[in-house]
Amino acid sequence: MKLYFIRHGKTEWNLESRYQGAGGDSELLPESFDEIKDLAKFLNKTTFAHAYASPIKRARITAKTILDKMDDAPRLTLLSRLKEFNLGKMEGMKFSDVAKMYPNAFENFRNHPDKYNANEINGESFEDVINRMTPAIKSISNYYSDNDNIMIVSHGAALNALINSLLGTPIAELRHRGGLANTSTTILETHDNGKTFKLLKWNYTDYLARSLNKTDLI
Repeated sequence: MKLYFIRHGKTEWNLESRYQGAGGDSELLPESFDEIKDLAKFLNKTTFAHAYASPIKRARITAKTILDKMDDAPRLTLLSRLKEFNLGKMEGMKFSDVAKMYPNAFENFRNHPDKYNANEINGESFEDVINRMTPAIKSISNYYSDNDNIMIVSHGAALNALINSLLGTPIAELRHRGGLANTSTTILETHDNGKTFKLLKWNYTDYLARSLNKTDLI
């Protein structure tokens, strides 16, 4: 079974380097729809048994746009467990302003997940997010057959934490593989119904017709 983890298209707040989180949101950029279409062309080579997405608008619209452009689109189910981190007081704030107001939270969220104190900003910890998302992936992995492909559309920080956790990465090392770009695809494979996972592709974006920049990654 292969799980295709997709980060939503680039938004206005992504471009402005603002935290969105589970409670914040902004519109997808007009050019993001072209990039989502390019992603759909890449995914169209694969038959999917089902698609799941976060209900937050930027992820939901990304998922629906992908499926609208596929020849044999699977059904879509929205799962609240796939939402982004609750980033509390940081949501809507520019990264530069958070770095000044909450320097410890800013530094540790980005570089030292094991030291991140979510209580400082009234948000979710890395453990909270992993414990919220993992049961959904385990349930999906148990439900479908070994040869099925599953699409999962969610958010950069949450997917980074989840995927690395599924690969057995300690919380202190969750950021070592780097960030996930908007409209990227990361593929995991499991042969034992989600007991163990193997990484096939990380942050794959070769189908995009441009080079990435720092506002694409989280």
